Amino acid sequence: MFVDRAKIYVKGGDGGNGMVAFRREKYVPEGGPAGGDGGKGGDVIFRVDEGLRTLMDFRYKRHFKAERGENGRIKSMNGRGGRDLVVRVPPGTAVYDAETGHLIADLTRQGQEAVIARGGRGGRGNVRFKSPSNPAPRIAENGEEGEERWVILELKLLADAGLVGLPNAGKSTLLSVVSAARPKIGDYPFTTLTPNLGVVDAGDFRGFVLADLPGLIEGAHAGAGLGHEFLRHAERTKVIVHVVDMSGPEERDPFADWETVSRELELYNPELARRPQIVAASKMDAPEAPERLRRFREKLAAERPDIDVVPISAWTREGVPDLIRKVADLLDARRAEEDEAAAGAGEDGFGDGVVIRHKEEDEPIVVRREHGGFVVENPKVDALVRRTQLVSHEAAVRLARILRRMGVDDALREKGVKDGDQVRIGDYVFEFFGGEEEDEPEADR
Repeated sequence: MFVDRAKIYVKGGDGGNGMVAFRREKYVPEGGPAGGDGGKGGDVIFRVDEGLRTLMDFRYKRHFKAERGENGRIKSMNGRGGRDLVVRVPPGTAVYDAETGHLIADLTRQGQEAVIARGGRGGRGNVRFKSPSNPAPRIAENGEEGEERWVILELKLLADAGLVGLPNAGKSTLLSVVSAARPKIGDYPFTTLTPNLGVVDAGDFRGFVLADLPGLIEGAHAGAGLGHEFLRHAERTKVIVHVVDMSGPEERDPFADWETVSRELELYNPELARRPQIVAASKMDAPEAPERLRRFREKLAAERPDIDVVPISAWTREGVPDLIRKVADLLDARRAEEDEAAAGAGEDGFGDGVVIRHKEEDEPIVVRREHGGFVVENPKVDALVRRTQLVSHEAAVRLARILRRMGVDDALREKGVKDGDQVRIGDYVFEFFGGEEEDEPEADR
């Protein structure tokens, strides 16, 4: 079964917790801090595997979680980092954030990788908080949580040329003639329900991959007739082979058919309308096809004189070799243009599978009243509280000091907080006390 879209959940491994420990050895009665750091959580990495052709595997497994980092240990030993989770995807896979719709990665080359969910940092052990003013700290941090998100995978076939046209225009028959592919062929619309690929030998040591895309109908750009499911596969093709039926089924006008499909391509993605195109005037073995071809050429020349029209008959093989040669010539010219553009742009690697990360701006600290107390909402503040191990008075004092420096106290005072009021941050509830700020220890800077 061909599956070209999937929605899955990915989560990087949580970081390991730091440890509070002290040296306990003979002849060392007052050993210093010796708690190690927690290990980093594993990343969720997508890697391209050319052996895959569909997203079928993601229909049965939708949750992917990397390994958690180990906690810190005694004797200043750090915990082991969690193992990365490598998820194999077929070439041509685009990864989007399900919530925002932003493109995260576009994976096209064998072995190409992208980090989709980063593992959390490991928490620091108390050995990291030692300072001249505090030689024996009882402070450690919890590990950060790994990134988690729902992502949408979309597979866009990597083909050099794509066959487009109305249903039953003869695309599948043409593919079966020029390659070893054996798509389903029938004398009724929408015979092809999934894209098919075939390798075409153009002679002179030239060849290309040709995709037979399911037929388009009016309104395909808006999703009609599964239009989005089909049109996305045309996005990666370098050349479009527009198959137009010249037999005139139901007295249709071939030029009107060409206009319908061209309009859908442009409405879906304007770039597709500007892509090199060649028209394959199919079913020329029909009695009235030559006259229809003459009228079609006259109208097309007035509209798009740059498009070549090649009359063919898949049954008699008439014109098929000429079509293959002209498609190969267009592909050679397109590749030369791309190589020249790539040479001019330099080798910065941008745009080819690069992971796109949108910079997150600092969010304001929001304070609101709730059930007689106050609630503080801010991602960085929440993360700080989760990371702090509130197991000692010293750790609580340090947390209060950092929150004050971040502006939490000022935000609470603006809302009218008083000493003794309850303040909730995440899963924790604190009692507010607006004492004087103490000198900041070196380890907290």
